[in-house]
Amino acid sequence: MEYMKEQDNNSNCKEVTSNSSLMGRSGGASFLIGAATSNSGKTTFTMGLLRALRNRGYNIQPYKCGPDYIDTMFHHLASGNESVNLDSFMSSQEHIKELFEAPQPPRGASIRVDDIENTIENQAPARPLGGSGGSIVEGVMGLFDGYDKSKGSSAEIAMLLDIPVILVVNAKSVAYSVAPLIHGFKTFNPKLKLAGVVFNMVASENHYKFLKDACEDAGVPCLGYMQKNPNLNIPGRHLGLTISAKEEMETLINLAAEEVEAHVELDKLLAL
Repeated sequence: MEYMKEQDNNSNCKEVTSNSSLMGRSGGASFLIGAATSNSGKTTFTMGLLRALRNRGYNIQPYKCGPDYIDTMFHHLASGNESVNLDSFMSSQEHIKELFEAPQPPRGASIRVDDIENTIENQAPARPLGGSGGSIVEGVMGLFDGYDKSKGSSAEIAMLLDIPVILVVNAKSVAYSVAPLIHGFKTFNPKLKLAGVVFNMVASENHYKFLKDACEDAGVPCLGYMQKNPNLNIPGRHLGLTISAKEEMETLINLAAEEVEAHVELDKLLAL
Protein backbone atom coordinates (compact mmCIF):
# COMPACT_ATOMS: atom_id res chain seq x y z
CA MET A 1 0.00 0.00 0.00
CA GLU A 2 1.39 3.36 -0.95
CA TYR A 3 0.72 6.70 0.69
CA MET A 4 0.37 9.94 -1.26
CA LYS A 5 -0.75 13.48 -0.70
CA GLU A 6 -3.32 15.21 -2.83
CA GLN A 7 -5.15 18.50 -2.57
CA ASP A 8 -8.82 18.73 -1.74
CA ASN A 9 -11.08 21.45 -3.03
CA ASN A 10 -9.95 23.76 -0.23
CA SER A 11 -6.28 23.37 -1.26
CA ASN A 12 -5.53 21.45 1.95
CA CYS A 13 -3.43 18.32 1.81
CA LYS A 14 -5.08 15.05 2.68
CA GLU A 15 -3.64 11.56 2.87
CA VAL A 16 -4.95 8.90 0.52
CA THR A 17 -3.90 5.39 -0.35
CA SER A 18 -3.24 3.67 -3.63
CA ASN A 19 -2.80 0.01 -4.53
CA SER A 20 -0.54 0.68 -7.53
CA SER A 21 3.08 1.26 -6.55
CA LEU A 22 4.84 4.20 -8.15
CA MET A 23 8.18 2.83 -7.01
CA GLY A 24 8.28 -0.75 -8.29
CA ARG A 25 10.25 -1.80 -11.36
CA SER A 26 9.02 -5.40 -11.68
CA GLY A 27 11.00 -6.32 -14.76
CA GLY A 28 9.96 -3.57 -17.20
CA ALA A 29 12.23 -1.83 -19.68
CA SER A 30 15.12 -0.10 -17.93
CA PHE A 31 18.22 1.79 -19.04
CA LEU A 32 20.84 4.26 -17.90
CA ILE A 33 21.39 7.65 -19.54
CA GLY A 34 25.11 8.37 -19.59
CA ALA A 35 27.33 10.85 -21.40
CA ALA A 36 30.81 11.22 -22.79
CA THR A 37 31.49 14.20 -20.50
CA SER A 38 29.80 16.42 -17.96
CA ASN A 39 27.61 19.17 -19.40
CA SER A 40 26.59 17.02 -22.37
CA GLY A 41 22.87 17.40 -21.68
CA LYS A 42 22.07 14.30 -19.61
CA THR A 43 19.73 16.06 -17.23
CA THR A 44 17.90 18.01 -19.91
CA PHE A 45 17.38 14.86 -21.97
CA THR A 46 16.37 12.84 -18.89
CA MET A 47 13.77 15.41 -17.84
CA GLY A 48 12.40 15.66 -21.36
CA LEU A 49 12.22 11.89 -21.70
CA LEU A 50 10.53 11.43 -18.31
CA ARG A 51 7.89 14.04 -19.16
CA ALA A 52 7.37 12.80 -22.74
CA LEU A 53 6.75 9.27 -21.48
CA ARG A 54 4.57 10.58 -18.67
CA ASN A 55 2.53 12.45 -21.27
CA ARG A 56 2.05 9.15 -23.09
CA GLY A 57 0.73 7.61 -19.88
CA TYR A 58 3.80 5.62 -18.82
CA ASN A 59 4.67 5.24 -15.15
CA ILE A 60 8.45 5.66 -14.88
CA GLN A 61 10.64 5.18 -11.82
CA PRO A 62 13.61 7.59 -12.01
CA TYR A 63 17.00 7.08 -10.38
CA LYS A 64 20.16 9.18 -10.09
CA CYS A 65 23.72 7.91 -9.81
CA GLY A 66 25.53 9.41 -6.83
CA PRO A 67 24.25 11.50 -3.90
CA ASP A 68 22.88 14.40 -6.00
CA TYR A 69 19.65 15.76 -4.50
CA ILE A 70 18.95 18.52 -7.03
CA ASP A 71 18.59 16.35 -10.14
CA THR A 72 16.33 14.02 -8.15
CA MET A 73 13.98 16.96 -7.53
CA PHE A 74 13.97 17.64 -11.28
CA HIS A 75 13.13 13.97 -11.88
CA HIS A 76 10.22 14.23 -9.47
CA LEU A 77 8.92 17.33 -11.18
CA ALA A 78 9.20 15.73 -14.63
CA SER A 79 7.78 12.28 -13.83
CA GLY A 80 5.60 12.73 -10.75
CA ASN A 81 7.57 9.98 -8.98
CA GLU A 82 10.19 10.30 -6.27
CA SER A 83 13.69 9.68 -7.63
CA VAL A 84 16.06 7.30 -5.82
CA ASN A 85 19.83 7.75 -5.45
CA LEU A 86 22.13 4.86 -6.41
CA ASP A 87 25.60 5.43 -4.95
CA SER A 88 28.24 2.70 -5.14
CA PHE A 89 30.67 4.73 -3.01
CA MET A 90 28.43 4.92 0.06
CA SER A 91 26.30 1.81 -0.53
CA SER A 92 27.02 -1.87 -1.01
CA GLN A 93 26.28 -3.54 -4.33
CA GLU A 94 23.58 -5.59 -2.63
CA HIS A 95 21.84 -2.48 -1.33
CA ILE A 96 21.93 -0.83 -4.76
CA LYS A 97 20.33 -3.90 -6.32
CA GLU A 98 17.65 -3.95 -3.63
CA LEU A 99 16.84 -0.27 -4.25
CA PHE A 100 16.62 -0.83 -7.98
CA GLU A 101 14.69 -4.08 -8.02
CA ALA A 102 12.06 -3.39 -5.38
CA PRO A 103 12.26 0.15 -4.00
CA GLN A 104 9.48 1.09 -1.61
CA PRO A 105 8.88 4.32 0.30
CA PRO A 106 9.44 3.93 4.06
CA ARG A 107 6.37 2.90 6.01
CA GLY A 108 4.27 5.98 6.65
CA ALA A 109 6.21 8.10 4.13
CA SER A 110 4.40 10.44 1.76
CA ILE A 111 4.83 11.30 -1.88
CA ARG A 112 3.72 14.91 -2.05
CA VAL A 113 1.89 15.27 -5.32
CA ASP A 114 1.03 18.82 -4.28
CA ASP A 115 4.73 19.67 -4.38
CA ILE A 116 4.83 19.29 -8.16
CA GLU A 117 3.01 21.22 -10.83
CA ASN A 118 -0.73 20.74 -11.29
CA THR A 119 -0.13 19.77 -14.91
CA ILE A 120 1.33 16.47 -13.72
CA GLU A 121 -1.69 15.81 -11.48
CA ASN A 122 -4.06 16.42 -14.40
CA GLN A 123 -2.34 14.06 -16.83
CA ALA A 124 -3.78 10.73 -17.90
CA PRO A 125 -3.40 7.77 -15.50
CA ALA A 126 0.04 6.25 -15.84
CA ARG A 127 0.77 2.81 -17.20
CA PRO A 128 4.04 0.99 -16.50
CA LEU A 129 6.91 1.26 -18.97
CA GLY A 130 7.22 -2.01 -20.84
CA GLY A 131 3.90 -3.25 -19.45
CA SER A 132 5.07 -4.11 -15.91
CA GLY A 133 7.09 -1.18 -14.63
CA GLY A 134 10.21 0.54 -15.93
CA SER A 135 13.14 2.62 -14.81
CA ILE A 136 15.36 5.40 -16.10
CA VAL A 137 18.68 5.95 -14.34
CA GLU A 138 20.48 9.26 -14.94
CA GLY A 139 24.24 8.94 -14.75
CA VAL A 140 26.76 11.37 -13.31
CA MET A 141 29.66 13.16 -15.06
CA GLY A 142 31.22 11.15 -17.89
CA LEU A 143 30.13 7.52 -18.17
CA PHE A 144 33.35 6.01 -16.76
CA ASP A 145 34.21 8.83 -14.32
CA GLY A 146 34.50 7.52 -10.76
CA TYR A 147 36.37 8.14 -7.52
CA ASP A 148 39.04 5.59 -8.50
CA LYS A 149 39.20 5.12 -12.26
CA SER A 150 35.70 3.79 -13.03
CA LYS A 151 34.83 2.72 -9.46
CA GLY A 152 31.71 4.59 -8.42
CA SER A 153 30.93 5.58 -12.01
CA SER A 154 27.71 5.42 -14.00
CA ALA A 155 29.22 2.59 -16.03
CA GLU A 156 29.76 0.59 -12.86
CA ILE A 157 26.10 1.06 -11.90
CA ALA A 158 24.90 0.02 -15.37
CA MET A 159 27.03 -3.13 -15.34
CA LEU A 160 26.04 -3.96 -11.76
CA LEU A 161 22.33 -3.71 -12.63
CA ASP A 162 22.83 -5.31 -16.06
CA ILE A 163 20.97 -2.54 -17.89
CA PRO A 164 21.80 -0.97 -21.28
CA VAL A 165 23.21 2.53 -21.66
CA ILE A 166 21.99 5.37 -23.85
CA LEU A 167 24.89 7.72 -24.47
CA VAL A 168 24.24 11.46 -24.76
CA VAL A 169 26.87 13.15 -26.91
CA ASN A 170 27.31 16.92 -27.13
CA ALA A 171 27.60 17.48 -30.87
CA LYS A 172 28.43 21.18 -30.68
CA SER A 173 31.37 21.93 -33.03
CA VAL A 174 31.78 18.30 -34.11
CA ALA A 175 30.32 16.04 -36.80
CA TYR A 176 31.66 12.74 -38.18
CA SER A 177 34.54 12.79 -35.67
CA VAL A 178 32.13 11.40 -33.08
CA ALA A 179 32.49 7.99 -34.79
CA PRO A 180 35.75 6.98 -33.04
CA LEU A 181 34.47 8.41 -29.75
CA ILE A 182 31.31 6.28 -29.94
CA HIS A 183 33.32 3.26 -31.03
CA GLY A 184 35.57 3.72 -28.00
CA PHE A 185 32.66 3.80 -25.58
CA LYS A 186 31.23 0.71 -27.26
CA THR A 187 34.42 -1.37 -27.06
CA PHE A 188 36.26 -0.08 -23.95
CA ASN A 189 34.54 -2.51 -21.59
CA PRO A 190 32.79 -5.47 -23.23
CA LYS A 191 30.58 -5.90 -20.15
CA LEU A 192 28.91 -2.55 -20.85
CA LYS A 193 25.86 -2.66 -23.11
CA LEU A 194 25.85 0.49 -25.23
CA ALA A 195 22.35 0.40 -26.72
CA GLY A 196 22.20 3.71 -28.55
CA VAL A 197 23.21 7.34 -28.85
CA VAL A 198 21.26 10.60 -28.58
CA PHE A 199 22.97 13.77 -29.78
CA ASN A 200 22.58 17.15 -28.12
CA MET A 201 23.23 20.65 -29.47
CA VAL A 202 22.54 19.63 -33.08
CA ALA A 203 22.55 22.62 -35.42
CA SER A 204 20.58 21.31 -38.42
CA GLU A 205 19.26 18.25 -40.23
CA ASN A 206 22.42 18.22 -42.35
CA HIS A 207 24.52 18.23 -39.18
CA TYR A 208 22.46 15.33 -37.85
CA LYS A 209 23.07 13.34 -41.05
CA PHE A 210 26.83 13.38 -40.39
CA LEU A 211 26.22 12.29 -36.79
CA LYS A 212 23.85 9.52 -37.83
CA ASP A 213 26.40 8.23 -40.37
CA ALA A 214 29.01 8.22 -37.61
CA CYS A 215 26.76 6.08 -35.40
CA GLU A 216 26.11 3.65 -38.23
CA ASP A 217 29.82 3.25 -38.99
CA ALA A 218 30.62 2.83 -35.27
CA GLY A 219 28.02 0.07 -35.06
CA VAL A 220 25.75 1.76 -32.49
CA PRO A 221 22.07 2.64 -33.08
CA CYS A 222 21.28 6.34 -33.42
CA LEU A 223 18.14 7.18 -31.43
CA GLY A 224 17.75 10.83 -32.35
CA TYR A 225 18.81 14.27 -31.24
CA MET A 226 17.99 17.48 -29.44
CA GLN A 227 18.39 20.75 -31.26
CA LYS A 228 20.67 23.56 -30.20
CA ASN A 229 18.30 25.81 -28.27
CA PRO A 230 19.32 28.35 -25.60
CA ASN A 231 15.89 27.95 -24.00
CA LEU A 232 16.86 24.39 -23.08
CA ASN A 233 19.75 25.50 -20.88
CA ILE A 234 19.11 24.60 -17.25
CA PRO A 235 19.25 27.72 -15.07
CA GLY A 236 21.70 27.99 -12.19
CA ARG A 237 21.31 25.22 -9.61
CA HIS A 238 19.16 26.03 -6.59
CA LEU A 239 19.53 24.57 -3.10
CA GLY A 240 15.80 23.96 -3.26
CA LEU A 241 12.95 24.31 -5.74
CA THR A 242 11.21 27.55 -4.84
CA ILE A 243 7.84 28.36 -6.39
CA SER A 244 9.46 30.60 -9.01
CA ALA A 245 12.13 28.01 -9.74
CA LYS A 246 9.47 25.31 -10.17
CA GLU A 247 7.63 27.44 -12.70
CA GLU A 248 10.86 28.04 -14.60
CA MET A 249 11.75 24.35 -14.57
CA GLU A 250 8.23 23.34 -15.59
CA THR A 251 8.54 25.47 -18.72
CA LEU A 252 11.94 23.97 -19.50
CA ILE A 253 10.73 20.40 -18.91
CA ASN A 254 7.78 20.85 -21.25
CA LEU A 255 10.06 22.33 -23.91
CA ALA A 256 12.50 19.43 -23.52
CA ALA A 257 9.62 16.94 -23.78
CA GLU A 258 8.46 18.56 -27.02
CA GLU A 259 12.01 18.26 -28.37
CA VAL A 260 12.20 14.60 -27.39
CA GLU A 261 8.84 13.85 -29.02
CA ALA A 262 9.89 15.65 -32.21
CA HIS A 263 13.39 14.28 -32.74
CA VAL A 264 13.96 11.15 -30.62
CA GLU A 265 12.72 7.74 -31.79
CA LEU A 266 10.83 6.86 -28.61
CA ASP A 267 9.35 3.60 -29.89
CA LYS A 268 12.81 2.41 -30.87
CA LEU A 269 14.21 3.50 -27.52
CA LEU A 270 11.47 1.72 -25.58
CA ALA A 271 12.17 -1.49 -27.50
CA LEU A 272 15.78 -1.66 -26.25
